Amino acid sequence: MNFEDTMKKLEEITEELEKGNLNLEESVKKFEEGMELSKKANKILEDAEKKINILIQKEDEIIEEDFEGEV
Repeated sequence: MNFEDTMKKLEEITEELEKGNLNLEESVKKFEEGMELSKKANKILEDAEKKINILIQKEDEIIEEDFEGEV
């Protein structure tokens, strides 16, 4: 499952929970599923961030450096 699919499924779960038509047990299961999907989406984003390189122009050269995100 890619990031877009993960987010789409997470949105569907959110809509189901917001409707309030589920019983407590179903709501808890959907919430747990949503939390797992949220963790997966976060991991996908973290992995993508690690792959990003920045191209910096210094004088007449273009230098490639690794992206350093917030820690």
